[in-house]
Amino acid sequence: MGSEKHIKLSELNRKISDALSDRFKGQTFWVVADITNHSYKADKRIHYFELVEKGSTSNSIVAKIIGKAWGTGSMHLSDFEKNTGQSFTNNINVLVLVSVDYHPLFGLSLSVLDIDTNFTLGILEQQRNATLKRLVQENVFISKEGEQYSTTNNQLRLPAVIQKVAVLSGINSAGHEDFRHTLEHNDFGYVFQIDDYPTIVQGDNNAKLFLCKLIEIYTTGIQYDAVVITRGGGAQSDFLIFDNYNIGRAVAKFPIPVITGIGHQKNVSITDLMAHTQTKTPTKAAEFIIAHNRGFEQKILLLQKNIVIKSQQLFLVNYQSLSSLKSTISNSARELITGHKDALNTINQNTINSSKTILYQQHKMLLSLSHQVSAKPRIILYNRINDIDNTIRNLKTFTSGYLRNQKGYLGHYAASIRMMSPENILKKGYAIVKINDQIISNANTITVGDNIDVILSDIIFKTTVKQKTKYNGRDTDL
Repeated sequence: MGSEKHIKLSELNRKISDALSDRFKGQTFWVVADITNHSYKADKRIHYFELVEKGSTSNSIVAKIIGKAWGTGSMHLSDFEKNTGQSFTNNINVLVLVSVDYHPLFGLSLSVLDIDTNFTLGILEQQRNATLKRLVQENVFISKEGEQYSTTNNQLRLPAVIQKVAVLSGINSAGHEDFRHTLEHNDFGYVFQIDDYPTIVQGDNNAKLFLCKLIEIYTTGIQYDAVVITRGGGAQSDFLIFDNYNIGRAVAKFPIPVITGIGHQKNVSITDLMAHTQTKTPTKAAEFIIAHNRGFEQKILLLQKNIVIKSQQLFLVNYQSLSSLKSTISNSARELITGHKDALNTINQNTINSSKTILYQQHKMLLSLSHQVSAKPRIILYNRINDIDNTIRNLKTFTSGYLRNQKGYLGHYAASIRMMSPENILKKGYAIVKINDQIISNANTITVGDNIDVILSDIIFKTTVKQKTKYNGRDTDL
C-alpha cells in the first residue's frame, strides 16, 4: 500500500470535527436522559458525567454519551440544585439543553447548557402521586378525604402525656442529637425515656432496613407512647426513602402514633402523610412533644385553678347560708326559750307541790307499815313454835311405826337369803362340781377323764369322769 493511501489520525479527527461542526454548528437539543458516573471538579466548577437512555421494559442501556457542564451550564446546574433541593448526581432523570461537541483528543461529547427544573420535579411528583394512589387503592386502612389522608395511625389518640419514645434515625445523626437535646433540656423539667433504633434514613434502596427497624420497635412489646422518625436536611433525592410504598404502608398501619421530624422544607413526604403527626425538623418534633405535654399540664393547672375558684365560690355561698342559718337558729332558740320559760316555771311549781303531797302520803304509809312490822314478828314466832312442836310429835309417832315396818322387811329378806344359801341348797340334795378348785356351771367345760370334786352337804367325792351323756332334766320337773 502506498503512502498516499493513508492519513494521520489527527487529520481524520479534524475531518470528523469539521463534519460535525458543519452539521451541528449553532444547534442545540433538549434531551431526556439519566445521569451516571458523575463527578465534580469544584476548583474548576466543571461537572463530568455520562448521559444514558434505558430501555422502556428493562434497565438495559440503549444509548450512552459523555457529557460535561462548565461556565453557564455549571451555573444552571447550581440553580437547579437550589430550586429543587435535588443534587445533580447519579440516577436522576433530567431534561437538559445540550450542544454537540467533538474534540480531536477527547472525542465526541455533549455540553449541557441548561436544565429544566420543572421536568425533574414533575418526574418525582408523578412517582409520588402514583405511590399515593396505589396506597389508597390497595389498603382499606388508608383513604383520601379531600386533600388529606386518613390512616389507622393518624386516627390513633395520643396519650395524655408522652414519656416513652422510640426514635428511628440515622446513625450519629445531627438531627437526632438536636431532637434528644431539645427533649432532655426542656424548660419545664419533663423527663423522657428515649430508646434509639438507628438505621439508614436515605436512599430508596435502604427502605428494607428502615422497615425492619420499624418492625423491631413493634416486636419489643414495649408500650411506647409514640414513635419518632427524624432526619436532618439534605438533597431531595436523600428523602426518596420516605416516599417508599412499603414504608408508607407500614407507618399508616402502625399501632403506635408516629411523629415525623424530617428536615425537608419543600415537599411533604408520603411517610409524613401516613403518620399521626408531621413536623418539619427533628427539633420541631421534640418541641411538638414538649408542647403536647405542656398542654396537658396547663389543662391540669387550669382544672386546679377552676377547682380553687369553685371551692371559694361554694365556700362563700355556703358561709353566707350558714351565717343566715346561724342567725335564724339563734333567734328561734331565744324565742323558744322565752316561750317555754313560763311553762317550765309552772311545771317546776307543780312538781314541788306534787312532791310534797306524795312525800306526806308515803310518810303516813311508812308509819303504818312500821307499826305492822313491829307487831308481826311476835305473831310469826308464836306460829312457828307451834309448828315445830307439832312436827316433833309427828316425828316421834311416825318414827316408831317406820322402824317396825323396816324391821319386818329385814326379817323377810333374811329368811329369803337363808333359803337361797348354798348350805341349805346342798341339804336339799344338790351338789357343787369343782375342777381345780373352781366351781363349774357349764358342763361343756368337762370332758371324759377329768378329775372332779363333787361336794354334798357333808361329804366331798373326788372322782374321774368316765362317761358324758345328754340329760333331759325331767327328774327335777315338779
